[in-house]
Amino acid sequence: MTEMLQWLGRLENSKIVALLIFFVTFCGILIYVFTGKQRKERLESYKYIPFDDEEKHASDETRKVDEQ
Repeated sequence: MTEMLQWLGRLENSKIVALLIFFVTFCGILIYVFTGKQRKERLESYKYIPFDDEEKHASDETRKVDEQ
């Protein structure tokens, strides 16, 4: 056990281990996000949020102009 900790304590070895941990985590996140039909449909619907906000904002401005 102490030999393993000493091996990880070396900078050249710990960089490789950290890279592998982050890469596996990143791949896991990608797999989680892009698999599953319901999740995919929900994420696809989110791409229209900026356009919906602009339409709501524009309609609010036209109401203010109409009220004046």
